[in-house]
Amino acid sequence: MIVTMLMVNIADAKAKLSEYVDAAARGEQVIICNRNRPVAELRAIEAPRKAPRDLTPMFPGEVFMTDAFFEPMSAAEVEDWEGSVIFPAQVVERRPRYGSSPSRSKRGKARK
Repeated sequence: MIVTMLMVNIADAKAKLSEYVDAAARGEQVIICNRNRPVAELRAIEAPRKAPRDLTPMFPGEVFMTDAFFEPMSAAEVEDWEGSVIFPAQVVERRPRYGSSPSRSKRGKARK
């Protein structure tokens, strides 16, 4: 097996990134340099899994999430979880200021 190593400076890597990513995907080693000094390596990641992961519960038929999961926590539970009492944040919506008045030039005259 022949392994090719490419050494490129950052400017070249920025200009031709897709080419270097393709080279890394083919198995070539791409070294990125800063002022001709190696600082990083661009390489392909391991092949993805062939079979999808099993996302079912570990024990079939066992309920691992009850309806209580969707109900809000009490203040005591929140305090235990966060370490302090959390007060609900107040949401204040304001109208946007843009478009409400004519814009002014540097001299203070209104534009038409």
